[in-house]
Amino acid sequence: MNILILHGASDLYGASKILLIVTEILSRNGHKPIVVLSEDGPLTAELQKLGIEVKIIRLGILRRKYFNISGLFNRAFVSFKAWKQLSRLIDEKKPELIYSNTTGVIIGSLLARKKGIKHIWHVHEIITRPAAFTRIIGYLLNNFSDKVIVVSDAVKRHWKQTVESSKLVRIYNGIDITPFRDTSTSLRDELNISPDALIIGMIGRVNHWKGQDYFLKIAKILSDKYSRLYFVMAGDAFPGNEHLIAELNENIQRMGLQNKVFNIGYRTDIVNILNALDIFMLPSILPDPFPTVILEAMSAARAVVATNQGGAPEMIEDRRSGILIPLREAENAAKKIGYLIENEIERNQMGALAKERVQLKFSHEAFGQAILALFK
Repeated sequence: MNILILHGASDLYGASKILLIVTEILSRNGHKPIVVLSEDGPLTAELQKLGIEVKIIRLGILRRKYFNISGLFNRAFVSFKAWKQLSRLIDEKKPELIYSNTTGVIIGSLLARKKGIKHIWHVHEIITRPAAFTRIIGYLLNNFSDKVIVVSDAVKRHWKQTVESSKLVRIYNGIDITPFRDTSTSLRDELNISPDALIIGMIGRVNHWKGQDYFLKIAKILSDKYSRLYFVMAGDAFPGNEHLIAELNENIQRMGLQNKVFNIGYRTDIVNILNALDIFMLPSILPDPFPTVILEAMSAARAVVATNQGGAPEMIEDRRSGILIPLREAENAAKKIGYLIENEIERNQMGALAKERVQLKFSHEAFGQAILALFK
């Protein structure tokens, strides 16, 4: 069947990677997806490699920076134009289903209702504020969707307060581990880090909640204790939030970490980066629903450290396939990570168990079967 897929970004971070996997699964199983992105970018090229038809239409995506009077007027204007363009596209392609990826893509739900088309909404977020926005999204999910995919039990618990349980379907993200068979890396040579040094790294969007500042606080404590320890941070900010990158670099300088922390920005060579790490850390300070990058780190057999909230406790087993650290307690977190730094055998064993857990619980095949069953 023809499926209209709407997504607000064209990066290759978590939600975009899952959209790419969903689209590939649907296409491979006889469906015809037409993907509408709000902007051009790396995701566009990856979709086109699969032979997927891609349209660029600004969809009026809601992000935190628009939560003001001028921002809301801007979103209304952009959405009005998108409505007309999408209506023409729907009349031309005649999709039997509309699939919206992330809660920022609201227009798909409204158009589906107007056109009498089934609507599936894939929710990757736990939104707690602004409270008014949370209530609005909950209302739309409940009243303008036939099914709502949630990426973890944590996300399900959050949204079941406003969405009927019968509409909520928990499907864990799954990834293809094939690229992680390559265990080579050039990152140490690139950064001039010796083979006998240890590297702790994180990968993620630079924003107010992903935990880059918490990462630096932990890095400061650990670097004061362990001399042959380095840190790598990869990721950029949403357009318009570039000041966050400048602030991050200023903090690195202020904390005296300029010779210990490498902030390498946006990268697509994720396997190469992960293969260079000894420990992967994702210290999100708000609930991270089900971070795909943790699955990638597990697939690369890295010992994973993550804050004990959101989807992380469902992904790793504490002190078995990873370590869960507390929120905003850098000293306590550093102590837990120090155990891994000092115990290479334990690190390697955790990484091996993490990889095994991905294969058993979060496989590409299981994800594909669940997606196809729901779309049918």
